[in-house]
Amino acid sequence: MTEHPPVETWLTDMDGVLVHEEHAIPGATEFIEALKAAGRPFLVLTNNSIYTARDLRARLLASGIDVPEESIWTSAMATAQFLADQRPQGTAYVVGEAGLTTALHDVGYILTSRKPDYVVLGETRTYSFEQITQAIRLIEKGARFIATNPDVSGPSTEGTLPATGSVAALISTATGRQPYYVGKPNPLMMRSALNRLEAHSETTVMVGDRMDTDMVSGLEAGLRTVLVLTGSTRPDHVELFPYRPTAVMDSIADLVPIVESGGPIA
Repeated sequence: MTEHPPVETWLTDMDGVLVHEEHAIPGATEFIEALKAAGRPFLVLTNNSIYTARDLRARLLASGIDVPEESIWTSAMATAQFLADQRPQGTAYVVGEAGLTTALHDVGYILTSRKPDYVVLGETRTYSFEQITQAIRLIEKGARFIATNPDVSGPSTEGTLPATGSVAALISTATGRQPYYVGKPNPLMMRSALNRLEAHSETTVMVGDRMDTDMVSGLEAGLRTVLVLTGSTRPDHVELFPYRPTAVMDSIADLVPIVESGGPIA
């Protein structure tokens, strides 16, 4: 049996792990406070590219969860970092909201519709036919196609909403070009988070509620993974996947004693 080292760094998904809509999941506040009290580096990850880290901090704080702004890492931020590494000081045509445009501005990108290096697609509640048409034509003229994440739908109080992956499929059908997705389940999202914390995969754990995104991206990045059963993946569905998380727990509350003790996760 391999002896696992203690956990020094934590990555955790947000929706379905810490919050449901605007309500904290029991144990979420205690988990974050235990991390801060123990001095454990951590990041809260989300594929949502609509909001800035400051917006998400305010949302979590309203739910009673105090996460520092610098401890939030979104697919928009990971996308911006990826593009800055690939093509510094580049240009992009963006279909998305403030979370994405702010992240790109922060890495020195210029947003333009005139011969951009990239078309970057993110989430928005106001997809327009005009924007999508512009994106299609720019890709046809040679712009590289990037999407923040492959999620095809998202929840709302009124029901399902189309998300980035659905609109990306529309653009791909029209252009014959597939995007490069940066967010989960791409392990690049995890690697960029580890780099931000200057952490090592061997001593980091990813906590999530989805087998098809959180667990697979953590696994492929070399992290130990914990599935919590407060979100998307039902207990009876875990065995349907060809890979397993390191541990399955009822909720984030079950991890508080582990954080406090600094013990390993088997």
